[in-house]
Amino acid sequence: MTQHIAQQPREIADCVSAYLQEGNLDGIVSMFHPDCLVFFPPDAPPSVGLDGAQKAFEGFLEVRPKIESDVFSEVVTGDTALLRANWRVIAPDGSVMAEGQSTEVAKKLDNGGWGYLIDCPNGPPSLDRETT
Repeated sequence: MTQHIAQQPREIADCVSAYLQEGNLDGIVSMFHPDCLVFFPPDAPPSVGLDGAQKAFEGFLEVRPKIESDVFSEVVTGDTALLRANWRVIAPDGSVMAEGQSTEVAKKLDNGGWGYLIDCPNGPPSLDRETT
């Protein structure tokens, strides 16, 4: 299988999408920082670390949808970046499974690429929500 590495923070979602379509869960997980928080599903506590990222995405593997991400804001400082994007999850039949506006914090990974440190597909959680 091909190794996808995000050379810029805005490329992370494209790499996740490529791994999703290949059915490569390990590849998807490689696009996350080891200390990541994944706020998906939105009504559940955040998934923590690489195990959490795996749990957040394993349900999508059977469908193998495509993620379309239109990053409209990217702020990079050193090895950290803030991203905002409009996204859609597209089923193989072309139907839209989900869509929203995300906010993510990305961090440089050991492999030299970028990965998600904080992934909020539906925007940041409110203050009354537990984050760790």
